[in-house]
Amino acid sequence: MKFCKKYQEYMQGQQQKKLPEVGLKKLKKILKKCRRDSSQSHKPSQTCPNQCTVCDGTFFPSLLSEMSEIVGCFNERAQKLLELHLASGFKKYILWFKGKVHKNHTALIQEGEDLVTYALINATAIRKILKKYDKIHYSKQGQLFKSQIQTMHKEILQSPWLCELMAFHINLRETKVESRKETALFDECRLTFKDGKPSLTCDLFDSIKIDLDLTCSICLDTVFDPVSLTCGHIFCYICACSAASVSIVDGLKAANPKEKCPLCRERAVYEGAVHLEELNILLGRSCQEYWKQRLQSERVERIKQIKEHWDSQCRGIMGV
Repeated sequence: MKFCKKYQEYMQGQQQKKLPEVGLKKLKKILKKCRRDSSQSHKPSQTCPNQCTVCDGTFFPSLLSEMSEIVGCFNERAQKLLELHLASGFKKYILWFKGKVHKNHTALIQEGEDLVTYALINATAIRKILKKYDKIHYSKQGQLFKSQIQTMHKEILQSPWLCELMAFHINLRETKVESRKETALFDECRLTFKDGKPSLTCDLFDSIKIDLDLTCSICLDTVFDPVSLTCGHIFCYICACSAASVSIVDGLKAANPKEKCPLCRERAVYEGAVHLEELNILLGRSCQEYWKQRLQSERVERIKQIKEHWDSQCRGIMGV
C-alpha cells in the first residue's frame, strides 16, 4: 500500500478527534502543475528551483501552515495528558472538579501511544512530500525548507512533549505492573549511557530515529531538573536560569527576550521553556547516586539564592 493511501486511511480513522493533517493530495496537485508548467517552458533558467511562483507562492506556505497546526495540536494534547498523569493530591482534585480527570490508567497509556503515532506518521508525510518536491525539481529546496522549519520550531520530532512522552512510557514500563501487559509503543526506546553520558534514543518506523543527548552543555553533567528551551536544547533548570541571568526565584519567564541560548545563540527562548517532569523522574531513578549528590548541592544553592532574593527585597522596602 502506498504511503499516501495509508496516511489518508489513518487520518480518516481520526476524524472524531478533529486532528489537523498534511494535505498530501492537494500538495501533490501543486507539484504536478509545477512539473507540467516547467516541461512546457523553453527557458530552463526560469524554471524551478530558481524561480517558481507555484512553489514559492503556494506549496511551501500551505505546508508551513499545516505543520504549524499539527505541532500546535500535538503539543497541546500531550501537555494535557501528562498533566493528568503527573497530577496528585489537591491538583488532582481540582482537575477532577473541572471534569478533566475521567480516564483510567490504561486509557492514558493508549492516548499517549495514539499521540506518538500521530506525530510520527505526520513527520513521515512531511518528509515524503519534501522528497517528492526535490525529485520533481532536481533541487535541494525541500531539504532547505526542512532546515528552516527546524529553526522556526515547526518540526514535530523536535517537540519537548515528544521527549516527555518517551520518558512517560519508559517510566510506566519500568514501574507499573499493569503497563507491562500493554503493547509497548517504543520497543526500541531506551535510556543509554556511553562513557557515563546519558542519551534518550528511539528507533522508529520509516528509518526515523530520535537521539537526545541528556548532558547539560553548561555544567557538562547529566541534566538535573531538566528544561527544554523553545529552540529544543535541554539544560539543567538552575543552569538555564544562570544563562538567562535570572535567579531561580524569578524563574525563566522573567528572562530578558534578548538573552540567547548558550548553544544555538537564538534569542527569546526562555519564556516558553518546558519543564521535563517525566524525564526528571526517569533520570532520578536511573542515576540514583548522582541524583542524591546533585540534590544536596542544588538545595544549598537554592537556599543561597532565596536568601539573597529576600535580603534584596527587604533592603528595597526599607529604602536601604
